[in-house]
Amino acid sequence: MLSRITRLCAFGGLLLATACFAQQDQSNGRKVVSRVEPEYPRIARDLHLGGTVKVEALVAPNGTVKTISVRGGPPILTNAAADAVRKWKWTPASHETREPVELKFKPYE
Repeated sequence: MLSRITRLCAFGGLLLATACFAQQDQSNGRKVVSRVEPEYPRIARDLHLGGTVKVEALVAPNGTVKTISVRGGPPILTNAAADAVRKWKWTPASHETREPVELKFKPYE
């Protein structure tokens, strides 16, 4: 029983130690120069719903986002993630690139 309580406390500590949501730019080439934080949907927060949303941004040569494709994640969070990434800016390049991004929503923080 004590080890079960210890594991639950450790898990709870891990949840509290992480940020509300983490953003990871997984591109090997272009760097993000301007990020916009997604707005956590109120209903998702009220219901303690979280998860990871994966999107792919088609980035123009000037660094602006042309289109967003949702690759996975809870439907209640995908619009917030796509709306935020649509406002991101990347470093300029000579051609369009596809940039994968993961956004993690954590309702307990």
